[in-house]
Amino acid sequence: MQRKAIVIGATGLVGQYLVKQLSELYDTLIVLARRPPRYINASMRFYQINDFDNLPEVFASVSVDASTDAFSCLGTTKKQAGSDEAFRKIDHDYNVKFAQLCRTKGVENFFLLSAMHADENSRFLYNRVKGETEQSIIALGFRHLVIFRPSLLLGKHKGRPLETMSQKAFQLVSSFVSESLPLHPISAKRVANAMAMSAHSIYERGKYSDNPVSPLTKIIENKQMLSMTRLKN
Repeated sequence: MQRKAIVIGATGLVGQYLVKQLSELYDTLIVLARRPPRYINASMRFYQINDFDNLPEVFASVSVDASTDAFSCLGTTKKQAGSDEAFRKIDHDYNVKFAQLCRTKGVENFFLLSAMHADENSRFLYNRVKGETEQSIIALGFRHLVIFRPSLLLGKHKGRPLETMSQKAFQLVSSFVSESLPLHPISAKRVANAMAMSAHSIYERGKYSDNPVSPLTKIIENKQMLSMTRLKN
């Protein structure tokens, strides 16, 4: 069976690394984005979306089925979005709509980039929206749903000066800080590695079992991502 993957958020900090990882694992990689990813090869099929409100129309022309794994790295900040409502629209509404469209076409495995401290009951907007997004996608009943909750992401953040300052401060003390600490920052590349490794692990297990699997949600916290990617960073 030809393996396929579909990705949104492919041009973001984690997404740009993820598409390269997935292109080595899948026969076809479908990318939905406003602009082409930096890394492109012959296995990729790029569909441009100028406005994610038009996601259903674009998705209708995409060949997606039960052999397709879906990945979302789509996300922003309130400052970049411009308002609470715009932030929620991107981080919650677009992610959930993408997941719903995938589920409608028979996709069974979904991999979601979330954030540490995601909690639908949080008093903080960012954590609350991340938690609401997780719960909305859990309710769709994917066979496998894997949620990744990284701490501070290390990489070049455009338009995020506070995160850039935090990274510079961490670099000064990083050699003295143990990766066993839950809040230890993690590189975007290692998060992408964790997502790709998790998808490959599910595929390998599935090859040797025909038994039906009940819907399973797995949350991979920052500490676990650091551990599982220690040799691949």
